Amino acid sequence: MHRVMTSTLFDFTPLFQHLEQQKLTAWCQQLRDQLPAALDPANNGHLALWKSAWERLPHCADARILADTDAVSVTGTLSEETLKSLPELLKILHPWRKGPFNFFGIPIDTEWRSCLKWDRLAPHVCFQGRKVLDVGCGNGYYGWRMLNAGASMVLGLDPFLLYVMQFEFLRKFAAPDTPHFILPLTDAALPDLPAFFDVTLSMGVLYHRTSPIDHLQTLRQTLAPGGTLVLETLVLEDHGKQVLVPEDRYAKMRNVWFIPTVDMLMLWLRRAGFTNASLVDVSRTTITEQRSTEWMTFESLADFLDPTDHSRTIENLPGPVRALIIAKRR
Repeated sequence: MHRVMTSTLFDFTPLFQHLEQQKLTAWCQQLRDQLPAALDPANNGHLALWKSAWERLPHCADARILADTDAVSVTGTLSEETLKSLPELLKILHPWRKGPFNFFGIPIDTEWRSCLKWDRLAPHVCFQGRKVLDVGCGNGYYGWRMLNAGASMVLGLDPFLLYVMQFEFLRKFAAPDTPHFILPLTDAALPDLPAFFDVTLSMGVLYHRTSPIDHLQTLRQTLAPGGTLVLETLVLEDHGKQVLVPEDRYAKMRNVWFIPTVDMLMLWLRRAGFTNASLVDVSRTTITEQRSTEWMTFESLADFLDPTDHSRTIENLPGPVRALIIAKRR
């Protein structure tokens, strides 16, 4: 299929048109009011460089985005000379944390092998024809996989402009009517949203929230009655209703607040208004899933764990174990 490349960076017009057709005019206006500050170059000194790199991306008349394998790929016909210059542009957006991706045959080996999490998730959620909200979506890797799985629309929220720019690098090669968008906002943009989405995801967000119950209640409010929550978060492997609150850092992260047992997490979900919660996976995060690469050269998981015992963090706390839970809005 012939593709026309997107000509305007951060063009949210198709998203707002779609939301207004769904009678979400008030929420659209709220989002429009928040976006200028989120995209203000004064708040990010790298934005001008990233925009310049986006503008220098090559034109490709037959570009397509494919998301049916581990690596989300941009394919099409480019000259050898153009291909030689492309890695330099892509590395301007270092670090690439979620992926993998492939740009015209150039593999981007990201820090996280997000395809492994997708493989744990995909068998348990129906995306066909569903409107999807992904809170804390990163650079949109999962959104492309969800579109390929049949989602009718995917809206991601992530406040980190670098991740939004990485998404825009791909979206430039997508058809203009591709129903996949990322707004540079947090779940603070959601409280006034009427119940609208069929599936809402929060993966790797809950433990960064100072009030996990508030986060869960906000997620519930985004869902239509009977809608599906996909929750992935750090948990303790202990039994009973317990919570770990790190004294200071957890795996060198300052912003980790609550790590519950699965039993406690299930209680939180019930109190927040969810039902039929099902634990579909518990996996220890390993250095085969999260590691440094040439596309993410900073410290990674191996530097955050006890070098003699990978079941413990560098602070001698239980190492990262992640639970994946599917629940329904009551």
